[in-house]
Amino acid sequence: MSERDVDWQLVTRVQRGDKHAYELLVSKYQRRITRLLSRIIRDPSDIEDVAQEAFIKAYRALPSFRGESAFYTWLYRIAINTAKNHFAAQGRRAPTRSSGDLEDAENLEEAVGLRDVATPDAVLLSKQIGEAVNRAIERLPEDLRTAIVLRELEGMSYDEIAAAMNCPVGTVRSRIFRAREAVAAELRPLLGTREDQRW
Repeated sequence: MSERDVDWQLVTRVQRGDKHAYELLVSKYQRRITRLLSRIIRDPSDIEDVAQEAFIKAYRALPSFRGESAFYTWLYRIAINTAKNHFAAQGRRAPTRSSGDLEDAENLEEAVGLRDVATPDAVLLSKQIGEAVNRAIERLPEDLRTAIVLRELEGMSYDEIAAAMNCPVGTVRSRIFRAREAVAAELRPLLGTREDQRW
């Protein structure tokens, strides 16, 4: 049985009034939603509040969920929209995170296929590359940043990202291409690559 099938069974149970089934869905996706929101929101207490609000909205909307997309794709869309509403209520755009988070640097290094070779020079270069990738992602407009995070860090397909961001697949491809170009431009000085190379 696929993950999507398991989720659909839990959703069906929730729709029949089984609150414990929703607790299982929250437990399953809470960490992923929090990680997604941490890429958009800087303040940890705001991340928790927005995540909680997203799960509440999802619970209220579950009676109308028909399974046309995967549950987590649907949930991601709700979380992203809740984050946007959070910033709109505060009268500002989504801020970017600090690039000093070592865990993020490691995750982003993995996302661009870097390998850690244990020499001091390689460790330093890996750290610099991670920081450069973080800087590039932080500077991206919200729509590009969300698309690249969903693709490279969450491992979602283009179709899933399109559903989560409520836009055509072609738009997702364009956003991811533009985000990758921005990352490549930030990495060129470190890697000594030509302008026609990504990395």
